[in-house]
Amino acid sequence: MIDVETRTLLMRPDLAEAALEGLVSARAYRPTEAMQAARPVADVHDEDGNRISQLLFGEAFDVLIHEGDRHWGRCRRDGVVGWVADDALRSGVSVPTHRVSAPGGVLPLNALVDPARDAVGDVPLMPLGEFAPDLAGVAEMLIGLPHALGGRAEAGMDCAAMVQACLIACGRAGPRYPDGQAELGRAVAADDLQRGDLVLWLRPTGGPGWTGHSALALDADTLIHASGRTGKVCRQSRAEADTNQRAEGFDAPIFRRL
Repeated sequence: MIDVETRTLLMRPDLAEAALEGLVSARAYRPTEAMQAARPVADVHDEDGNRISQLLFGEAFDVLIHEGDRHWGRCRRDGVVGWVADDALRSGVSVPTHRVSAPGGVLPLNALVDPARDAVGDVPLMPLGEFAPDLAGVAEMLIGLPHALGGRAEAGMDCAAMVQACLIACGRAGPRYPDGQAELGRAVAADDLQRGDLVLWLRPTGGPGWTGHSALALDADTLIHASGRTGKVCRQSRAEADTNQRAEGFDAPIFRRL
């Protein structure tokens, strides 16, 4: 499995970000350039062109390499490293004042905006520094949204992105992938599961990003997750979800309380 810390570093054999000079080996080092998502949603791709995540409007993207019509860098909010199209970004990072607080508008949940500057349309906003009180309550707003690998927005999101969206909305650290989410909070026993707890099935042989499956507890016996089997964010019994994930080769679930 790729180390969580290592995969967030901007480094290749030929080039690394200047902040890593003396820490990692590369033929050259260069400072990053701060840019910002200018589309409602922008795909982030790996070296093979696979979508591994998305950048939401207003999120910062630190660029190390400019190559034709795309840029290689790191999503500042969650550390994902990959390629983003040039026309999805604008130079510099303006300071947002609000966060989109619910799905369904022209901008996705958790997009970062300044309504005095950005054309946000009729979307619910919450001032930065104010947060939703209930992880499971945010997850309930997402029920019915399509499942899509690499997605982080209403047009489609994967399991870890659904959990990440809830964490960010509630002012918590929001790792992008299940192995990072498995480090949050403290472990709890299966028979002590409560509303808002994280439920995670890890896959030791997972690739960069697809390191397991993430869900949130609605209550002791019911989960909310973005399910590839159902094709959407759904409620499902904990027992059924566990059976399905183990059948796909995942480890036994772990439970974390924030």
